[in-house]
Amino acid sequence: MLSLPALAKAASLAFIATGTALVGQGVWIGAKAEIAQVLLSRAWARAIDGETAPTPWPWADTWPVARLSVPALGEHAIVLAEAGGEALAFGPSLLTASAVPGEAGISVIAAHRDTHFRFLQHVEPGQTVIIERTDAPPLAFRVTGSEIVEAARSGIETGNGGPARLALVTCWPFDAVTPGPLRYVVWAEPVGTTT
Repeated sequence: MLSLPALAKAASLAFIATGTALVGQGVWIGAKAEIAQVLLSRAWARAIDGETAPTPWPWADTWPVARLSVPALGEHAIVLAEAGGEALAFGPSLLTASAVPGEAGISVIAAHRDTHFRFLQHVEPGQTVIIERTDAPPLAFRVTGSEIVEAARSGIETGNGGPARLALVTCWPFDAVTPGPLRYVVWAEPVGTTT
């Protein structure tokens, strides 16, 4: 049977080991996120140079399709193809069923509220969103407003054609611990190309 001092020492060592493991995991996740952004930027540069669907790492199931920026906030992000689980972990993603930004219909770009689209809470009507594509000049969109919708009944119809529009979508509320059924949507309309 262990004495009380031996139990206290064993418990202390267990807490130290657990704390070290948790800190190490946090450092690893942060480092991995930073490395991923560098690799995504390199893949975007290859896309601009004409490479078709350049994956940022060999096992990636996504690739850069655009670059989004909000100059008024100093925010920018590489937009990835196919908003699947892996893609959303690394950046905003263009939903497969939606229109290509600038073409007829609604382009839906989604991202997590606690990482890549955290800045959406600060986007205001009248601000400009720039979308750079590899096959067209950069497009400027003017933010027309935002709304909170139920995910299952958002009213976003991607396949209905119509004028070009941009919907930037993330979970709501921004400070929630777990995702819920609500989505925050920022709407924007094209105003032309940029130089």
